[in-house]
Amino acid sequence: MGEVRSQRLQVLPPYLFVEIDRKKRRAIEAGRDVIDLSIGDPDKPTPKFIREHMARAIEDPANHRYPLEVGVPAFRQNAAAFVQHRFGVTLDPQTQIMAVIGSKEGLAHLPLAVVNPGQVVLVPDLGYTVYYAATIFAGGEPYRMALSEKNGWLPDLDAVPADVCRRARLMYLNYPNNPTAAVADEHFYRRVVDFARRHDIIVVQDAAYSEVYFESRPPSILEVPGAVDVAVEIHTLSKTFNMTGWRIGFAAGNAEVLAALAAVKANIDSGQSNAIQAAAAEALAQADHVEVKAMLDIYRERRDVLVPGLADSGFDVRKPQATFYVWARCPKGLASMEVAGRLLDEADVNMVPGIGFGEPGRDYIRAALTAPVDRVREALHRIARIKW
Repeated sequence: MGEVRSQRLQVLPPYLFVEIDRKKRRAIEAGRDVIDLSIGDPDKPTPKFIREHMARAIEDPANHRYPLEVGVPAFRQNAAAFVQHRFGVTLDPQTQIMAVIGSKEGLAHLPLAVVNPGQVVLVPDLGYTVYYAATIFAGGEPYRMALSEKNGWLPDLDAVPADVCRRARLMYLNYPNNPTAAVADEHFYRRVVDFARRHDIIVVQDAAYSEVYFESRPPSILEVPGAVDVAVEIHTLSKTFNMTGWRIGFAAGNAEVLAALAAVKANIDSGQSNAIQAAAAEALAQADHVEVKAMLDIYRERRDVLVPGLADSGFDVRKPQATFYVWARCPKGLASMEVAGRLLDEADVNMVPGIGFGEPGRDYIRAALTAPVDRVREALHRIARIKW
């Protein structure tokens, strides 16, 4: 049959999380007690009030039919109300809000909607691997914008060469950031909007972790005057409401960009289940529900145990102000792949090597706050025995 995989797939690096999961599973199958602090999947169930609304929604025959690819009106209206309440930004739910099947789907399909083959896409390096892969699938040319601790893990827009700017069509951002937990401020977003206007670039801001914060509220790029002219922001209910398996989110912002994305989706998928959208609409309407806010206290407790514990074991680490990730420089100048391997082999603790998010992460490691605090303490006890 010859080579089955397309050239697009052949140029992609291995999906890091698949490789990590495979190694972890081998350890578990061998009977080892692995403490998994790797993939960012909330360990607590979806709040009860959302599950109960879903149970009622699936009994409604109207929810058994094909959905609209842009989302049912109630979901879009509640998403617009959420953006207004959360960020003070007024959007038209008919044209400036649309449903996506989780933020990953929206992020992945967007280049197909707005990027022509050969055009440049500015991709953060470090970053979620989907940004790079989606660019390749759309026939675009990725340009890696290096992130560094010195620059607060923000891309240096002035460092993007002029010829790259002329060819660029799209720029991905992600704040609060995975993996570094960095937060962008309004000043940075103002610079991004100005940069996008000058170079006629569309900005897509991945706001997956906008609701997972501990001290001050992270801003939205849409709060910047004129941002809607150049930007869309993609939100997900996965992290905010512990709904990773439900696959529901929304894109907000520039109407023309969203219309293009809707055209792609009309040809590729049939939208998310109406019942799931109904439950998600209820979740957005009760974003300040006590069950939702309680998760932040749980993550804060875990953070406040993990960070000093890692510091005691030789990691250079600071408390994250947002996300449920802890980003730490490896001890004694060791590379992240070696450290991650030794953590699993010597302590049965699974973390993600920073190199998997890009070359600037080679000396860092990411831990997720998605295990109970007693397991976090046990992980630290084991790590403390490793002789770096």
